[in-house]
Amino acid sequence: MIAYLLLTTLVTAPMAVAKPLAEEKAEKTEKKERASSPVIGDKAPTFELEVNDGSGNFDLSDYLGKTVVLEWFNPACPFVVAAHEGEGALVDLPAKHISDEVVWVAINSTSEGNKGFKPDENEDAKMKWKMDYPILRDPSGEVGRMYNARTTPHMFIVGPKGNLIYDGAVDNQPRGKGERAYTNYVANALKSVQKDMKVKTSKTKPYGCSVKYAD
Repeated sequence: MIAYLLLTTLVTAPMAVAKPLAEEKAEKTEKKERASSPVIGDKAPTFELEVNDGSGNFDLSDYLGKTVVLEWFNPACPFVVAAHEGEGALVDLPAKHISDEVVWVAINSTSEGNKGFKPDENEDAKMKWKMDYPILRDPSGEVGRMYNARTTPHMFIVGPKGNLIYDGAVDNQPRGKGERAYTNYVANALKSVQKDMKVKTSKTKPYGCSVKYAD
């Protein structure tokens, strides 16, 4: 009987700790992501990146005093395609807000060898989706890691004072507009900025394809 109890303990013990260990690992990952993400309200990391079409460089520091929207981008990602086609969240949104006060850029941190990396792919998508704003190249992933951009699309908004005022998903429906009440977080944040009000929902969980960073 004693031998049976010992054997039962040995067999069941690993199963008993499996779930807590998995939960602990998930918590550590979440804490690491939070720790490495820019803090809402703090100065947004500055950077300079080449424009995909070779027309020059974009330097974030040049736009102090304006609101700057950063859209992490990969034309090969189905979530990006969905956001830019049909009734997608990004079909009309940039055009409605780009002005003397609002600057919008897409950033591609996809590393070489992955789908969506090639400049031609990006220019074709830009033309197809009528993106009237530049796509910036970040093949090293340096800028993406500065912001802890995790998905495409992952959206950030830098306020006129250079502070980060939004970090997260473009909207609340990863699979497209459904039956529940629709919320476009980026649109709401930009409206708040226009009214000189604090952004009510400043951080959400981004969704989409993982950013294909270089090793």
